Amino acid sequence: MVLKVFFPSCCSSAESGILIGRWISEQNSAVILAVVHFPFIPVQVKQYLSEVQRVTKVSVSVLGSWSNSKQEKEKSLSEFLEDLGTIFSHEPWIQISREGDSKFWTCSTLQKHSDNAKEEEIILVYYDQRKVMLSHLHPPLATDPEADDASKLSAIFDTVAKSKILFMTDRYDDGPIKLTHWQSDGVEASIIVELMKQASVPACMLLTFLLSLISGICRSRVLKFWPLSFLWSKLSICEQLGHRLQHLQVISSNKKAQNQTQLMRKANIFVSLLIDVALGILLMSWLYRKNRIGLLADTLIPVADHVAEELQDLLQWLMGAPAGLKMNRALDQVLGRFFLYHIHLWISYIHLMSPFIEMILWYVGLSACLGLTVALCILSDIIALLTFHIYCFYVYGARLYCLKIYGLSSLWRLFRGKKWNVLRQRVDSCSYDLDQLFIGTLLFTILLFLLPTTALYYLVFTLLRLLVVVVQGLIHLLVDLIDSLPLYSIILRLCRSYRLAAGVKFRVLEQQDGKPLRLLMQINPLSYGSVVQTYRLPTYSCYPRDSWTCLCKKLFLGELIYPWKHKGEKQD
Repeated sequence: MVLKVFFPSCCSSAESGILIGRWISEQNSAVILAVVHFPFIPVQVKQYLSEVQRVTKVSVSVLGSWSNSKQEKEKSLSEFLEDLGTIFSHEPWIQISREGDSKFWTCSTLQKHSDNAKEEEIILVYYDQRKVMLSHLHPPLATDPEADDASKLSAIFDTVAKSKILFMTDRYDDGPIKLTHWQSDGVEASIIVELMKQASVPACMLLTFLLSLISGICRSRVLKFWPLSFLWSKLSICEQLGHRLQHLQVISSNKKAQNQTQLMRKANIFVSLLIDVALGILLMSWLYRKNRIGLLADTLIPVADHVAEELQDLLQWLMGAPAGLKMNRALDQVLGRFFLYHIHLWISYIHLMSPFIEMILWYVGLSACLGLTVALCILSDIIALLTFHIYCFYVYGARLYCLKIYGLSSLWRLFRGKKWNVLRQRVDSCSYDLDQLFIGTLLFTILLFLLPTTALYYLVFTLLRLLVVVVQGLIHLLVDLIDSLPLYSIILRLCRSYRLAAGVKFRVLEQQDGKPLRLLMQINPLSYGSVVQTYRLPTYSCYPRDSWTCLCKKLFLGELIYPWKHKGEKQD
């Protein structure tokens, strides 16, 4: 049977002593955590290990001896190290020692209580204890063929990670037990870090109080009345502010993260907020420099007038003979004048608001200090308000077109002796008399000849509405990208790739007959795509609620569509 010994490379220069670690019997492997070098008292070592087991819940024990003596005359030391196996009584007793002037180490086992002791094949695996300690091993999918190997590796990673108390050693500690591990030089505290830790406690308490106060105001009954509740549910800025409020509550919470996933989520939210606010401040500084707010306000009114003039020219074209099509003259004039009147009202409204546009944009620009996403959501709401007349045109045209489509489909069932059963939601047979068939034929003829005119208006205003929806959708996608992108995890993957481990790979250091196989364990980092998929933050993001087939069907039937709806929100 193969015996695998995982030895930390940081202990290669440790003085002679004993090896402490965890024995994994189901894998027939030993994970060396530290070296206790001389002088030591076995009773104190046992007491120390029992205290470590109580705190870490890891069965840490003495696994063998470690000899770092280059002199051949010190045979008494090796004999003494072998005798330690009778004191600590672990089987097999692992013996690692330097092999002459070689840079590698020889490893052997000693089994005193076994009569038929067989020569075991030993694999000595060197690993970087610091990287294994700080990394988080991500399990593969259950269908992955390497899932079984990953479960074995997780036991090794968990052993090193849970033994954190073993590595917390002060460099000036003069305790009775001297350990050698990846932090043998001691932990040097930074004054700045300690001051930030002390200042973060009252800052988090103050932030938690303010957030609880704001949350109480948001949950009050005042916001549940019709005008405020309608605005809160329809405006993107309100949704984004509520989403960021939840993020602030998460990072200001005094509850400790239970696992690595919660810790990474808090860190990703914190970095996302910082970068969002930094980009917003840069945008605000750019807007208020060289009076760009005034230039934007002076440009907005002419652009709105130009759009209104283009719509008027489009309606004048539709009221004539568009593309040589022969339209119903009476209906064409009625619809054209109806929409022209709405454009006239909209132009009057824009010119009425023109003296206040610059002041409104000035205050809107201040909101960029809350983050770039807040400014983008305000831009989306401004586009929705400035194109409200296009939305009204689309609703009018869609309702009229839908009424004619459903009327024609009902009358077509009348000719075939069918009717729609509302209770059973199906088409049933039905007999009609002569008067009903005559009226149905008359109505069908009228609706059929009026359909091209209505369909043309519906097609034009639907295309305009879809153009506005695409622009708003791109803005919402950008907001969703900033909100959900795990920036901290991506930066961690870029700068400290070993922190996010997807597995390990082994490199052969030395392979000779009659000697243990020596391997070097290296960490395979998680791919960037897996990092984004694993640590992506949940958002309220907008997305197409229906499939493309259903969306095209709704467009053909004239049903109102809301392609960018919030998750969990019912459609009207």
